[in-house]
Amino acid sequence: MIKPQKLKKGDKVATISLSWGGAGDIPHRYAIGKKQIQETFGLEVVETRNALKPSDWIYRNPKARADDLMEALADESIKGIISNIGGDDSIRLLKYLDIETIKGNPKIFIGFSDTTATHFAFYKAGVTSFYGTSAMVGFAENNGMYQYQKDDIKRSLFSAHPLGTIIPNQEGWTSELLDWGDPANQTKSRKLEKSTEWRFLQGIGSVSGKLLGGCLEVLENLKDTEYWVSPKDWKGKIMFLEASDFMIAPEYFGWILRNYAASGILHNISGLIFGRPYHNKFWREYDETIIKILKEEGLGELPIITGMDFGHTCPTFTIPYGITAEIDSEQRSFTILENAVIE
Repeated sequence: MIKPQKLKKGDKVATISLSWGGAGDIPHRYAIGKKQIQETFGLEVVETRNALKPSDWIYRNPKARADDLMEALADESIKGIISNIGGDDSIRLLKYLDIETIKGNPKIFIGFSDTTATHFAFYKAGVTSFYGTSAMVGFAENNGMYQYQKDDIKRSLFSAHPLGTIIPNQEGWTSELLDWGDPANQTKSRKLEKSTEWRFLQGIGSVSGKLLGGCLEVLENLKDTEYWVSPKDWKGKIMFLEASDFMIAPEYFGWILRNYAASGILHNISGLIFGRPYHNKFWREYDETIIKILKEEGLGELPIITGMDFGHTCPTFTIPYGITAEIDSEQRSFTILENAVIE
């Protein structure tokens, strides 16, 4: 993988709306995210050409969204790109993206949820990108960013050292929804739920592999496109998955996993990690479904960790695509063995 350069204080980063135009519809929420990025990390934040257009305009203009990304990559003054928010139609951008532009201008690109589609374009280009929080979520957290999130961003994007062992969040987690449309809610801290240890469902010894995955529902969108990764190319990967805030039914979750089994993907990966579900709903049913289907496939020793601090939960740690990680089922640890950025 081509690794982008690390960020440093004073660098210019661009925010971008690749899916829902929430930054244009709820400008005060976006403004808080921008302010906290600048003050917490010493970065200069600018917007791409159409980042603050209203959501109806963003929806009607997928090419303009793709053009924003290409322009930000080509602009030598911009050192990183931060997704404003997810959504549900980033898949519409893929036909407008130029892989050579991504490959020729490796830069930090971070976002989650529907941003999965764009991450797979970076992966196809061979450029490491980052499955992590967005401008209007973790960066705009009510009453300031969580320390776990701040430490994660500094470790992942500002340091060229190996990321090392990722420690579970102990601050407490939340997915409480306080209406962003009401500016008064921005000063109300969200209720934190008691942190729970990550669940090591099965596995023997330790395994390593390059990280690949994303939001479960968006990965379904990607199947059979030119950006999808064939079963054989999942060989040796550590798959990371998380379910969106739609909170899919456990039965549907099981159907998706059985597809991964039938296609050969589950037989090719070296391990599986799963993020904490939105509101932690269905976590027990999801765990039971994973164990059941892997048992059906004779994969009772495949290392699995669930309930992890990434995806549609806050705060989160960031996952770099194509970077080697390790699951140690005996030590009950998850370690990212490589640096994800360079000097």
